[in-house]
Amino acid sequence: MLATEITMKYSCNSFGSHPAQSRLRRAVGVSAVALLVAFAGTFAAHAERVKDIASVAGVRKNQLIGYGIVVGLDGTGDQTTQAPFTIQSILNMLAKFGVTIPANVNPQLKNVAAVTVHADLPPFSKPGQTIDVTVDSIGNAQSLRGGSLLMTPLRGMDGEVYAIAQGSLIVSGFGISGKDGSRISVNVPSSGTIPNGATVEHEVPTNFAATPYVMLNLNTPDFTTATRLVESINKLLGADTAQAVDAVTVRVAAPADPSQRIAYLSTLEGIEVEPGDAPARVIINSRTGTVVIGSHVRVMPAAVAHGSLSVTITERTDVSQPNALSNGETVSTPRSQIQVDQPTARMFVFNAGVNLDEIVRAVNQVGAAPGDLVAILEALKQAGALRAELIVI
Repeated sequence: MLATEITMKYSCNSFGSHPAQSRLRRAVGVSAVALLVAFAGTFAAHAERVKDIASVAGVRKNQLIGYGIVVGLDGTGDQTTQAPFTIQSILNMLAKFGVTIPANVNPQLKNVAAVTVHADLPPFSKPGQTIDVTVDSIGNAQSLRGGSLLMTPLRGMDGEVYAIAQGSLIVSGFGISGKDGSRISVNVPSSGTIPNGATVEHEVPTNFAATPYVMLNLNTPDFTTATRLVESINKLLGADTAQAVDAVTVRVAAPADPSQRIAYLSTLEGIEVEPGDAPARVIINSRTGTVVIGSHVRVMPAAVAHGSLSVTITERTDVSQPNALSNGETVSTPRSQIQVDQPTARMFVFNAGVNLDEIVRAVNQVGAAPGDLVAILEALKQAGALRAELIVI
């Protein structure tokens, strides 16, 4: 399924003269918060919170990436003859500290590895806060265990440096090699993490307070869910306070004052809405044989007979040995034995509109394996008897 995010946008401008905006302006504050909290508990038992089915537009994490050097390895670093960029990085670093390596000297380093460093910058991260980073080898280093990452700038898509990473790695995997070339590896020793290993240096600009609206984007596009979300908000704050833009986005008028806006969002995302039912789908994983059938899947009247044909071929060699005084030669003769096994196929009937329980019960009665079930479902879909979307992943 496609995943979308809920978006909430705000503005420092005051509300206009629209009746819904006037009602919202009068409701904002302590009374609005109380109403929202009371309203959140009035939904059905199967309702979900807005924060679980939607996200706030503009409130998102940002990916950061950098290139760095890990030092202090126990002879498990890059083989510099095959990873020349590692040597180049070390030479550039030493040059900044006033250490010059002659041009005709090629250092053979075993305790250094070139790595990529990546991290997710959470929304509203401030300078001085720390985030976790992941370090991965990009050369031929055998293991990063025991290494330390040197100061590495982490950049965003715009090329700006948003964080600086440095610290000792935590590597869960390890590998042991023998002189004969054998090797035993547990997990992945060429990748590690540094908890709180990067310090945020730059705040990501955001338009969180740019408009007088809150844009809510549903995680799963659904017209029914969007309609119910609009009805729930309008029931509390008045008609036309919330408007559905499409099957994903719902626009909600929001207060302009920053402190009221934060309290408004806190209570708004706690409102419970009963999502619309998912469409009827049958998901098949062709690699593992996993089949997932939705509760709304229905089957039209159909008769199904499913059997399997197995052919076993056994190869053997017969030896013909002549008598001792016959002057004959020993001859080997190949012999093939073919066995065909076709069990009796059992037929079962699907009545009109059978539900999920009946489908599973009928298939289990004939002892169909997951692979057989896939074939049955595909045949029902081709016959037009399967009232569901068949998705193969």
